[in-house]
Amino acid sequence: MTDTRPVLVVTSLNDPTADVVIRELHGRDIPVVRFDSGDFPASLSVEAEITQDGLQGRIHTPSRTADLSGVRALYYRRPSGFAFPHLAEQDARFATTQARYGLGGVLASLHGCLYVNHPHRIGDAEFKPSGLTAAVKAGFLVPPTLITSSPDAARAFVKRHGPAVYKPLYNPVYLIDGVSNVVRIEEATAEDIDDSVAGTAHLFQQRVPKKADVRVTVIGPKVFCVRIDSHLLDWRTDYSRLTYTPVEPPPGVERSLYRYLDHFGLVFGAFDFCVGIDGRWWFLECNPSGQWYWLEPETGLPMCAALADLLERKP
Repeated sequence: MTDTRPVLVVTSLNDPTADVVIRELHGRDIPVVRFDSGDFPASLSVEAEITQDGLQGRIHTPSRTADLSGVRALYYRRPSGFAFPHLAEQDARFATTQARYGLGGVLASLHGCLYVNHPHRIGDAEFKPSGLTAAVKAGFLVPPTLITSSPDAARAFVKRHGPAVYKPLYNPVYLIDGVSNVVRIEEATAEDIDDSVAGTAHLFQQRVPKKADVRVTVIGPKVFCVRIDSHLLDWRTDYSRLTYTPVEPPPGVERSLYRYLDHFGLVFGAFDFCVGIDGRWWFLECNPSGQWYWLEPETGLPMCAALADLLERKP
């Protein structure tokens, strides 16, 4: 029997990665309903009733309608935030919270739906201290790391574990002359640390002498490992200097990957490792909504097909 249940794709309008996944699903005759939750309520509406048989109702886009009781899978990417610019500040704040906990709560409560990933689990996994402690429990090597608002503690850590780097705990986008920028990973010395550290939380980490980086993308049962050579502290600062090579993970790493994902209830994860000069892989972070498609044309790895298999719920 043909499975007519749709896949919901929740993301912003400009998302090339979602575009290629949707094309792959369309090629398999899998129905897709794409929308940006940030379009609610201007061009997106919902009607959901909580019954003894579970959540019943529909979500409407300008071109599609989805039965919420029969969603095959939900691919949660990077939707924009709710916005009510026509309302006064207090009214807009109220409307935003109602939209988040109303529509957001409905989308998080679909019975029998496979989430890639569940939005609540994404939120849990985006906390770096949680990710690093989970990585240790999963069996990964993790560089010594300090989260602090104390300048003295930061200086002592850098002196004890240097060379060290500073990393943002979360990277909001800054607009500089209209161009999007983020806070970069930088080397940190004891002399760099002043009393401004007391203004908020900061993350300092021992810098591992490395010979390469590795991006590991886990898509359901498939694991794709790509070595990235760049000679850069942070390879994401200059993609033109990168070379890519598919590699196999060292013994034990794949088992730890799934321990980590199981800890957070994830089925997808974009892991970053650095390869030490001794060849050992050191865990840096896992992004539960990380980018991955740019690696496919560089390596030929069938990542889009693997994600479509997962969303299709192919045996």
